[in-house]
Amino acid sequence: MNEDGEDPFEVRDSHIHGLGAFATRPLRKGQRIGLYAGRRWTPGEIATLDWDNALTYFFGLSDGSMIDGREGGNGTRHLNHSCAPNCVAYEVVDEDGVPQIQIEAGRRIRVGDELFIDYSLDIGDADPAEFECRCGAPECRGTMAAPPPPPPAKKPRRRG
Repeated sequence: MNEDGEDPFEVRDSHIHGLGAFATRPLRKGQRIGLYAGRRWTPGEIATLDWDNALTYFFGLSDGSMIDGREGGNGTRHLNHSCAPNCVAYEVVDEDGVPQIQIEAGRRIRVGDELFIDYSLDIGDADPAEFECRCGAPECRGTMAAPPPPPPAKKPRRRG
């Protein structure tokens, strides 16, 4: 939920994938959309999960735990991926020291616009093509995997 107690979006069919979240009012850059909610999995529990490539709603946290939006989640789990997102998701720590994922508008968003984040999936050694992107953005990477790191900066050559 937003600071005023109401979600600034509704969930409905998306042309990108399944269900999506759509703005119900204008949103300004930096405006909070909500906290990602769901069951917490500890690193030990995560190690025992059977990853069957089913639809997942996991958000990894810096402490090694994950939030699973499938169980006890809220509408923020329906933000779809785009390589040109209009929202950002980042980690915050609540008053009890528990990491949370906060989502906010990354730019001005109009009523009716679908809300997107860049999933930047950590896929390890898997083939990025296995995580096909369908966002349709002009700058689409073709994958929901995280972009490769930039090459190291070249050191200037000394003339001598």
